[in-house]
Amino acid sequence: MSAEQESGQKSGLTVVVLAAGGGTRMKSKTMKVLHPIAGRTMIGHVLAAARETGPERIVTVVGHQREEVSAHLREIAPDTVLAVQDEQLGTGHAVRMAVEAVGSLSGTVLVAYGDTPLLEGGSLRSFAAEHEAAQRAVSILSGIVDNPFGYGRVLRNAEGDVEAIVEEKDATPAQREVREINSGILALDAEFLLAALPRIGNDNAKGEYYLTDVVAIAREDGLTVGAYPIDDVMQTEGVNDRAQLARMGAEMNRRIVDRWMRDGVTVMDPATTWVDADVVLEPDVTILPGVQLLGATVVAEDAVVGPDSTLKDCEIGAGARVVRTHGELAVIGAGANVGPFSYLRPGTSLGAGGKIGGFVETKNATIGDGAKVPHLSYVGDAEIGEGTNIGAGTIFANYDGMQKHRTTVGRQARTASNNTFVAPVTIGDGAATGAGTVVRRDVPPGALAVSSGPQRIIERWAQRKRAGTPQAEAAEAALRDEAGGAPAGEQDVAES
Repeated sequence: MSAEQESGQKSGLTVVVLAAGGGTRMKSKTMKVLHPIAGRTMIGHVLAAARETGPERIVTVVGHQREEVSAHLREIAPDTVLAVQDEQLGTGHAVRMAVEAVGSLSGTVLVAYGDTPLLEGGSLRSFAAEHEAAQRAVSILSGIVDNPFGYGRVLRNAEGDVEAIVEEKDATPAQREVREINSGILALDAEFLLAALPRIGNDNAKGEYYLTDVVAIAREDGLTVGAYPIDDVMQTEGVNDRAQLARMGAEMNRRIVDRWMRDGVTVMDPATTWVDADVVLEPDVTILPGVQLLGATVVAEDAVVGPDSTLKDCEIGAGARVVRTHGELAVIGAGANVGPFSYLRPGTSLGAGGKIGGFVETKNATIGDGAKVPHLSYVGDAEIGEGTNIGAGTIFANYDGMQKHRTTVGRQARTASNNTFVAPVTIGDGAATGAGTVVRRDVPPGALAVSSGPQRIIERWAQRKRAGTPQAEAAEAALRDEAGGAPAGEQDVAES
C-alpha cells in the first residue's frame, strides 16, 4: 500500500480511460468511441462518469485516428491529459503510456474503457471507495450474471479474495459454472501499479501486454486482490458493433425516460419517446407520443410537446404547446403555441403568448410577445413586434441572390394574406398591408400599403387558348346556359 493510504490521508484519484483501439467490428470510418449515443459520444459518457468521481486527473489513451479523437476530447474535456499509444500492444502497454504521460502517480488509479456508455459516476465512486477501504493492491469491478458464457471468470478463495481471472477458453468445467465475471474495469494502488507494469510480459498468442496480469503479480507478492460486484452489470458492457450500439442506445433511452418520469414528467408513450442525456425537463411537462428531445433542449413546467415533434437544442417556456414541429436552436416563450407542421430553424425566437402556426418556416427571426404567424408562411431574417399578426401565405424575401437582408415589422401591425416583404424593408408600428401586396419600400407607422393593380377580365380566354380541353368545353357549356346576348370580348373592371 502507498504511504498516503497507510497514514490514513486522503489520496489522489487518477482515472485512466482506454480509447486507443480501432473498433474494426463497427465497420465505420468513424472511430468507435466517437459514435453518438443519447446526444453524446460514447467516450463523452465515460468521461462524464469519470468527472463525477472528483479525480485529481483524467488520462485518456488514444491511438487509432488519434487526431479526430484528440480534437473531440479537447472540445468536451479540455483538462483531460492525452496519452498516445502508437502501437496497440495491449491494455498493460496502454496504461504504461498513461503513466508516462503524467510522469508520476499516487493514491488510486481507476482504469475504464471508452466504449462503456452506460457507466455511471456513482458506481465508479463506490468502487474506488471500497477498494481504498479494503486497502487492496488490485480490485476488479465484477458482476454476477445468469449466463457468463464468453466472459472471464473471477475465481475467489475461501476467504473471498480473488485468486485469478480465467478466460472462457481456458476454464475448466467447474470454473465455467462461476457466474461472477470480470468487467475489465480495475482499481489499483498506484505504488503497486508502477512496480508491476515493467513485470507484465507479452508471452501470449497475440504478443500483447495484458493489464489483467497484475492480478497474478499481486498474488505472487502476497498482496490482496478483491472484486466488487456491481449491481447493474449493464453499466460495464462495451459496444463492439452497430447492433450493440442500437441496443445500448435503446437501453440508455429507457433509463433516461424512466428517470424523468420518476421526477414528475408525464411521458405518454415511453416506447416512442427519445430524450438525450443533456436534456432538462421540469416537473409537470407532458411529452406526447413520437417525440425526440435532443442535444441541450430545456422544457419548462406545464409545457406540452408532441405528438410527433423533434426539438434539438431548443428552449421551451412554461405552458407552451408544441405540436408536430421540427425545431433546432430555437426559443419558444411561455404560453406560446407552435404547429402543427412548423419548421423552426436556428435563430428563431418566439415571444410569450405568440404563435407559429401550420406549415410555417422560420429562420433567424425574432417574433415578439403575442405576435402571430398563423399559416403557410416563410419568415427569414426578420423581427416582428409584439401583438403583430402576419397574414397567411406571407413570404419574407430575405435573399437578393448575393446577400441576406432583414425585414422589420413593428408592434401591433396587421399584414394581409399573400404578401411579399422584399428585404431590407421596415413596416412601422400599427401599419397594415392589403392582400397580395409586394412591399418594396418602408411603410410608415399607421399607414396602409397596397400594390395590386386593377383587375382585368379577358372574355373567352379558355376557349381561344385551350380549345378542345375539358376546361374550354366546361366554359362554353356554362355560357350557353346563361341567358342574354353573346359573350363580350374584353373589358376592364375596376377593383372594388
